[in-house]
Amino acid sequence: MKINPFNNSGINPYKKQAEKYEKTAQTRGMGNDKVEISTAAKEMQQSSQLIKERQAKVEELKQKVDSGEYKVDPKETAKAMLKFFQK
Repeated sequence: MKINPFNNSGINPYKKQAEKYEKTAQTRGMGNDKVEISTAAKEMQQSSQLIKERQAKVEELKQKVDSGEYKVDPKETAKAMLKFFQK
């Protein structure tokens, strides 16, 4: 059985939603956007630069070890280990 609605031929079901969107856009206005970066975020950005620098240093040391150019001083290593564990 087919039911034909009366007087619904000119109704757009999405019109109410479109009007609501336009109304909120008008009330907010077209202000300028503004971005503020906190000091914590700035510090985090700087720490990522430190990580990159450390990674470059590690890569350089790996290359020196592989080529045999890197020499370890056992006395300095022992001193550094004692100093670390005495803290």
